[in-house]
Amino acid sequence: MASFVIADVTITDPEQMAKYREWSTKAMQEHGAEILVRGGAIEVLEGDWQPSRLVMLKFADHAAARAFYDSQTYQHAKSLRQNAGVMRMLIVDGV
Repeated sequence: MASFVIADVTITDPEQMAKYREWSTKAMQEHGAEILVRGGAIEVLEGDWQPSRLVMLKFADHAAARAFYDSQTYQHAKSLRQNAGVMRMLIVDGV
């Protein structure tokens, strides 16, 4: 069953976030992520959620999504992201 990593990102330091994106992209490639959404226009249909930037990645399964997150490459990316913004991220199993 496919699994998805969904992130809601608020960027406060675009230059530092660019460094994060470089390394997170490497981690995505290493772990076979399919990028479904990376930025783009957002239209809220219901509720008070106001995300500024959404990212959605598709992985073969939950283990692959978790391996991406736990990888040394992504953990390095994560360290570069400190003080560059706020990240809300989850894994959800799908169809």
